Amino acid sequence: MAHTQHPPHFSLGVTLAIFAAIGFSAKAIFVKLAYLVAPIDAITLLALRMAFSVPVFIGVAIWSSRQQHANALDGHDLLLIVGLGFIGYYVSSLLDFMGLVYLSAGLERLILFLYPTMTVLLSAALFKHPITRKHIIALVVSYSGIALVFAHNMAQPSSNMLLGAGLVFASTLSYSIYLVGASHAINKIGTIRFTALAMIVASAITLTHFAATHDLGALRLPVRIYMLSAAMAVFSTILPVFMLSAAIRLINPGRTALIGSAGPIATIFMAYLFLNETIGALQIIGSVLVLSGVLLISWKRKTG
Repeated sequence: MAHTQHPPHFSLGVTLAIFAAIGFSAKAIFVKLAYLVAPIDAITLLALRMAFSVPVFIGVAIWSSRQQHANALDGHDLLLIVGLGFIGYYVSSLLDFMGLVYLSAGLERLILFLYPTMTVLLSAALFKHPITRKHIIALVVSYSGIALVFAHNMAQPSSNMLLGAGLVFASTLSYSIYLVGASHAINKIGTIRFTALAMIVASAITLTHFAATHDLGALRLPVRIYMLSAAMAVFSTILPVFMLSAAIRLINPGRTALIGSAGPIATIFMAYLFLNETIGALQIIGSVLVLSGVLLISWKRKTG
């Protein structure tokens, strides 16, 4: 039987995809650790994350706009960038940070990882894309997995766990709306340029929200909060975004998404190591079901 010949940069692409998945998954760990250090609200923590990361995205946006292949942006493009940056990176992130006040990091990541199933449902509702038998099976499997993880968490309930789950679910829904709307903009503007511009929009809105609702006294925080915010900006925002883009280019979106499915498992084990969150049989089985459903709905059979 012939062996599959991978391109020269295949190993690099796989490595970048793995580190991107771990980086995105670590965000919940940084947020939960910050909440343990001092009483800080979601918008303050999100503002710190954006403040540390936005200079890099401004630099990337300027660089990418000066490339020879960069298209000029028209009014429709700008409207898309503002609208999608608002819903995809500001609303989604704020709801997620709020939900993490009440929710374990492991459950938060599993709920967020439902976004492919929501994207399918949104595409069907908005663009009349057909829902196949495979989609229905994937939806049932994924949401059964979430139910099992809920059962695990109900054995050791935290206050307002349902509120936290609702906030994270709303975060996932807003991110799914972003994904459905972003494909046209990404095709024209480019992944890195569009992401940088959308992040700049989200950062501006977040910092304006903070300035309108807090005084400077809210920034008198322990040094460890600033260290965690800076680490979250670097390792769970900036680096994963660019590693993911590079991985997609090197090994294609399908393989990158497949490797990214390890993210929720990485979060569960990091939460066990750094937050002393428990790992139970129901949580493991539920996680496997969620990942199975997402992989089923993301899988495209090769033809030819």
